Amino acid sequence: MYSKSNILLFIAYTIFTGLLILSKQYEVQAESVDKQEKAAVVTEHVSLERLESLERIIPYEILKPRYCIEVSEKDLDTLMRIVEAEAGGEDRTGKLLVANVVINRVRNKKFPNNVTDVVYQKAQNVTQFSPVSNGRIDEVTISEETKEVVYSALRGEDISGGALFFMARKYAVPENVAWFDSQLTYLFSYGGHDFYAR
Repeated sequence: MYSKSNILLFIAYTIFTGLLILSKQYEVQAESVDKQEKAAVVTEHVSLERLESLERIIPYEILKPRYCIEVSEKDLDTLMRIVEAEAGGEDRTGKLLVANVVINRVRNKKFPNNVTDVVYQKAQNVTQFSPVSNGRIDEVTISEETKEVVYSALRGEDISGGALFFMARKYAVPENVAWFDSQLTYLFSYGGHDFYAR
């Protein structure tokens, strides 16, 4: 029926066609891998470019830390100083409680609306915090722990239960102790201080 040469020609043609198809597939795969790599590099470059351009246009207000109250640089320094002066010898919790009381006062309508005025406030010509009256507030060296605690309190960490007052009972004059006990609501004691609400 078919001659030997036709059969051999048909086999050669089939093999050649098969090889041609296989070579095209490898070529297409290699090309698509190359394109993917290029696409990945381009995408990464574009992403980095976008990030860089975004960094240039982010307003300062967005980058500024968000605190539970408004604080100026002076307020921040004052808060750190009063915490160090009142609770420098106490642990983190003791320091945090003092910071909380000052912040609670700033947020309360019965007290001044900023840290510096709260700390230096006088009632009947008497300062509210003993380190202000004896000058210790200006002599302290602020520790790293105090800084961390103050920033944490400003970001909203509050364990005070709403305390607006505290006193060191063993150092307070009897008249002050009597006023605290009769006029305020005792909340708890921690470290060297008793904490009160109005």
